[in-house]
Amino acid sequence: MRKHYLDNIRWATVVIVVLYHVLYMYNAEGVLGGVGKITNLSWQHYDVFQYLVYPWIMPVLYIVAGISSRIVLEKRTAKEFIKSRTRKLLVPSTIGVFVFHFIQGYVSMSFGDAFTALADGGVPAPVIFLIMVASGSGVLWFCHLLWIYSLILVLVRKIEKGRLLKLGAKTPLWLIVLLFFPAWGAAQVLNAPIIQVYRFGYYLIFFLFGYYVFSNDEVMEKLKKYAALFMCSGIALCIGFSVLYFWVRGGMNYADKPVNVGPLYVACSYFGSLAMLAGFARYGDISSRFTEWMSKRSFGLYVFHYLGISSMALIFAKPSLLPAPICYIISLIAGFVFGYGLYEIISRIPFYRWAVLGIKKEKKHVQR
Repeated sequence: MRKHYLDNIRWATVVIVVLYHVLYMYNAEGVLGGVGKITNLSWQHYDVFQYLVYPWIMPVLYIVAGISSRIVLEKRTAKEFIKSRTRKLLVPSTIGVFVFHFIQGYVSMSFGDAFTALADGGVPAPVIFLIMVASGSGVLWFCHLLWIYSLILVLVRKIEKGRLLKLGAKTPLWLIVLLFFPAWGAAQVLNAPIIQVYRFGYYLIFFLFGYYVFSNDEVMEKLKKYAALFMCSGIALCIGFSVLYFWVRGGMNYADKPVNVGPLYVACSYFGSLAMLAGFARYGDISSRFTEWMSKRSFGLYVFHYLGISSMALIFAKPSLLPAPICYIISLIAGFVFGYGLYEIISRIPFYRWAVLGIKKEKKHVQR
């Protein structure tokens, strides 16, 4: 039977990502990447939402990806798995950047007048173009890492020959809690020095947790049994993290060191992810026409939403053409309109559906 709660975690988390990116675009906490503060408020209290969700929104998606990989590998060979992951992850995040997402690169570089600065510095036009293309990868960093993790998983499976899966199925409740410590250790290693989201060791451990631990029904039954406890723990930790770093310490950068390698941050990541996993497994394992519609388009929303948010910010917020509240609203609406609209358009265009969304060409059936 299909595990509907996994689909529901995906689309619900992506919706939260859209909300997060709207606030991130205009954040007043010094987290670089958007327009920055556009209000006259001395303190943007609603920015606390970023602190509440940032630690766990991507880790839980990697856990779900790990669980999903287990489901796929039970039906396909390792070769078929890598071929599928290459089409769905690597193609959109490489070829797709050249044929479409360079637009995002143009928008992102325009925030800081990078084109003028590079040209004045004597950088050749072809090099500027390549920088723009690279800048267009944006949210596709998730696909880059997940593709690499898929290759690592195939290698690890070949070495351990199923023994780790059997051990994972026996994981007791106390050990589920103690898995926080290897997650904390992983947070300290293989972090990219400049592009902060590329945390190779950190997200890998969540992906492997998903595959080897939480893909087992025996483990998920334990999470479901104590779902309320995990949900309360995750919520309490995220609130504590937000109070400490947003209010008490005056809006410290949650996306960089020392905050994002600290024990409280990792606790929010891990137990916040478990709260989502346990909560949806217990209460959200449902399917309806609405959830199916959202699930089918969740990847499209993830891939395209930031272009809508950032484009509106560049057009209306950066030159201060509209009041701040209107800019927030327009960016939010554009995130969903671009996300769903571009998905519906591009998923119907030959070649682009493959290059940008990883959707394979449909075979034509010849009637006899």
